[in-house]
Amino acid sequence: MIANASRNKALNSYQREAILSASPARLVTMLYDRLMLDLARAEAAQNANEWGTASENLLHAQDIINELAGSLQVELWDGADQLLGIYNYAGTALMNANIHRNPALTRACIEILAPLQLSWHEAAAIPSAHGTLEGVHSS
Repeated sequence: MIANASRNKALNSYQREAILSASPARLVTMLYDRLMLDLARAEAAQNANEWGTASENLLHAQDIINELAGSLQVELWDGADQLLGIYNYAGTALMNANIHRNPALTRACIEILAPLQLSWHEAAAIPSAHGTLEGVHSS
């Protein structure tokens, strides 16, 4: 029991340090990775009629969507308004997926957001003069 607590404390410390030391581009990809994990878990739980688990994951996914939308710098990038629209749609769809226990809405969000996840990973891999995705998301 004590060994597990020590192991969990060490893991939490490692994860916290990884987040604190990540570049803004890496933070966005980390958020997308967790978002997609939450959506996959939520969809699986919805399909298994495990509504508590589904709700927990959908709520966390909504939190991530809100963080992405809140960090978007719409004044610095021409495509930001469209991306904000996608975030707003996804947030509303996930709320409805949770309220109405509708896995089709969760699946629709996965299909919309998966290409964005891939694009963010590709963009983060491109070296830039500042090492960031300037003008898109703030840190």
